[in-house]
Amino acid sequence: MTSIMTNTAAMAALQTLRSIDQNMQTTQARISSGYKVETAADNAAYWSIATTMRSDNKALQTVQDALGLGASKADTAYTGLESAVDVVSDIKSKLVAAREPGVDKEKINQELSELKNQLKSISESASFSGENWLYNASTTAPGVKEMVGSFNRASDGSVSVTTLKFDTSESVLIDTDDANRGILTRDTAVTYASGTTTTTGTYYLLNADSTTTASGTEIALTTSMSDSELDGMISAVDTMLQTLTDSASTLGAISSRIEMQNNFVADLSDTIEKGVGRLVDADMNEESTKIKALQTQQQLGIQSLSIANTNAESILKLFQ
Repeated sequence: MTSIMTNTAAMAALQTLRSIDQNMQTTQARISSGYKVETAADNAAYWSIATTMRSDNKALQTVQDALGLGASKADTAYTGLESAVDVVSDIKSKLVAAREPGVDKEKINQELSELKNQLKSISESASFSGENWLYNASTTAPGVKEMVGSFNRASDGSVSVTTLKFDTSESVLIDTDDANRGILTRDTAVTYASGTTTTTGTYYLLNADSTTTASGTEIALTTSMSDSELDGMISAVDTMLQTLTDSASTLGAISSRIEMQNNFVADLSDTIEKGVGRLVDADMNEESTKIKALQTQQQLGIQSLSIANTNAESILKLFQ
């Protein structure tokens, strides 16, 4: 049946053209934005996952900044300790040189005084962002320093922050409140040979005028000093040197751990970003192919609609 009231062919062609136009709008939006899932309406599940992971990735970037700050603090303290080890080694060699008969102990003691001043300078200068792990002038004892290490999300959705810790009581060289809290200001008890017998002694290297002072003997040379007492000072300095070496080793391990964690967090952040991209990014090769096909379909749809409208005009010939 042919009807001038209802053009079924035109209606079908128009419906097809509308569908093509809608698909073209979707494809054009993906091309312009770069996303196949830009809003929750596009794909609620993928959009939710992507939004959560993007938020976690921002947290990881903050963790990287915190790790950089922690690395700077640890590296500063390590540099100070490394320098202190060199200076204490020099002090040890000066004391050994003073053991030789006929050596001017007063001149060597002057050199020791300058080396001690250098140790004080190193301790006070090893500061970063207001924190000094080698020098303590507070009445509060040196404590554990925490550095943000990672941001974690458990399988149940809960989140947590992992920290890296370092006990600064192991690295403080000078404490102006309590001399017993500083490696170089506290008493170091040693046992050393004195002739055919064994003698014990207590020594400290630096006098920082601490509120609570050390009770031992300061390591300093005098012309009347006996070889036995000098041997005790050498033993004490060697013990301090071992303590400094252990502390530097611990700090070196912390610095290495921070660097490894920083590299891991950077790789993890990149991996998350790539994973999110796989979920929501548009494939431009695919979308460009689609737009070409849709443009062809649109042209054919317009032509089909034009043919359907032209068919209705043929009815006029029946009345001529």
